[in-house]
Amino acid sequence: MPRLLPDVTDLTSFWKLFTVFPVLVTAFICHYNVHNIANELKDTTQIGAVVRTSLASCSIVYIMTSFFGFLLFGDATLADVLANFDTDLGIPYSYLLNDAVRVSYAAHLMLVFPIVFYPLRINIDGLFFPSASPLPQSTKRFAFITSGLLILIFLGANFIPSIWVAFQFTGATAAVCLGFIFPAAVTLR
Repeated sequence: MPRLLPDVTDLTSFWKLFTVFPVLVTAFICHYNVHNIANELKDTTQIGAVVRTSLASCSIVYIMTSFFGFLLFGDATLADVLANFDTDLGIPYSYLLNDAVRVSYAAHLMLVFPIVFYPLRINIDGLFFPSASPLPQSTKRFAFITSGLLILIFLGANFIPSIWVAFQFTGATAAVCLGFIFPAAVTLR
């Protein structure tokens, strides 16, 4: 029988409930793309519908992932559902399902990375070079910012031991900086 509420037995398990907030903040920190998307629309009054649709589709995907992950793994569902796919699932062709999940996750990361990286690069440029010419006109600055960010991301990907550490750090700091602090700092400057 699925549990509808978390199992809180002591103070430690209570504090573990709060680890979900940085993940949710990271998942829904997308409003920095609104201006770029609005510029691409023929009718900018449609931005409200676009935002509602994207938030609804993200919510549906996250709810379906958690629901079907729980149906598949039951009480053995790990906090990171993808970690459940590292074992034999006890069904025919489970290795194919495991590989399909890994390939789809890798494709997801490859498709999401440019969407997140573009505004990060623009915000970093606006923060550190506020009076410079637009970024596409300066090849050296574009290459410097891009390579610096890629090196930082590569080092983080290789030296961070757990994806949860990255999610918690990103949700608690980087997502807030990217979504709130950098755009405000660029605007104030």
